[in-house]
Amino acid sequence: MKVLIAIDSFKGSISSVEGSKAIASGIKDVYPDAEIVTLPLADGGEGTVKTVVQATRGKLVNKEVTGPLGEKTIAAYGILADGNTAVIEVAEACGLPLVPLEKRNPLCTTTFGVGELILDAARQGCRNFVVGLGGSATNDGGIGMLQALGYRFLDSRGASISLGAKELAHIVKIDSSQVNPLLQQCSFRVACDVNNPLYGPDGASHIFGPQKGATPEMVEELDRGLKQLAEVVSAELGVDIQNIAGAGAAGGLGAAFSGFLKAKLESGVDLVLDMLEMEKHIVGADLVITGEGRIDGQTSMGKAPMGVARLAQSRHIPVIALGGSVVEETKGLHSLGIASIFPILSSPMTLEQAMDSTATFENLRRTTNQIFRLLHAVRFKVE
Repeated sequence: MKVLIAIDSFKGSISSVEGSKAIASGIKDVYPDAEIVTLPLADGGEGTVKTVVQATRGKLVNKEVTGPLGEKTIAAYGILADGNTAVIEVAEACGLPLVPLEKRNPLCTTTFGVGELILDAARQGCRNFVVGLGGSATNDGGIGMLQALGYRFLDSRGASISLGAKELAHIVKIDSSQVNPLLQQCSFRVACDVNNPLYGPDGASHIFGPQKGATPEMVEELDRGLKQLAEVVSAELGVDIQNIAGAGAAGGLGAAFSGFLKAKLESGVDLVLDMLEMEKHIVGADLVITGEGRIDGQTSMGKAPMGVARLAQSRHIPVIALGGSVVEETKGLHSLGIASIFPILSSPMTLEQAMDSTATFENLRRTTNQIFRLLHAVRFKVE
């Protein structure tokens, strides 16, 4: 028997690496000779860098960069074993957790540190970039990142604007003459799981601004600023960054990556599965086990277990999903490639108890063990 274990982390509880070990232990108790392949996953958001680096035997690099409030902070990114591919999470440099609640104001936050991470990786020889969007505290349309890369955004006096979304409304011209020449050799793949345009009722400011601290008045100002940026980019560069699907991701970083850096915006989980060469690992598998902390209606909307299930379904391989909690609305997942879904909790407990990493490890091991005991019994009777 060959089993592929491909789970996401149970956020706040156990990593995908440790969770995979627990599941493997539960299988080995019943099938000691089973061939088990573990492929810890992420969906392009938080944890993607560490997951991909571990799976590909790459390395983590710590770099001092400009944080969202202009302060210095240490951000980590990954370089894969090929020495040519960098993996970056924008939240490392401009994430919401880096901004204290009382200081959250997306008019002032910047993505400058993201550009500094890109330049550092490029100077270390990386030419291929995989970037995870999500979790940003910013709404600057990515101009901070672009400023770090050498782009100059000029006001009506011909002076460079400063950092932050509050400056967007002053942009009238773009100067690309000082852009770092290394960028011409670089290609970008961006994990982006939203389709929002840059501005408007469904744009970055209206949909994501409030969770970053924007008041209704700020939302309108931010939206006007992104519209101004889009109009200038259209006039100066001949690029329509407003109507790119995903332009509004991460406060407009989707637009910056796509419009300025010619990035390809992709499903986060599909991008990660491709990087981890899951198609190669799934060959010959009799069963696939996937899972995440909470399996609900959102699981079908681009989450890691759904990406795994789609790939397995195309090869007619059954998939079992494990979740810390499983809600009623998951019934529709069966038609999408997940044969069975199991919650791992065995008795009533507090949320704190359920989130304990030791308890989660044991619950994953025990639940898997019971599933495979049933499979063993059924196989024995059939044979």
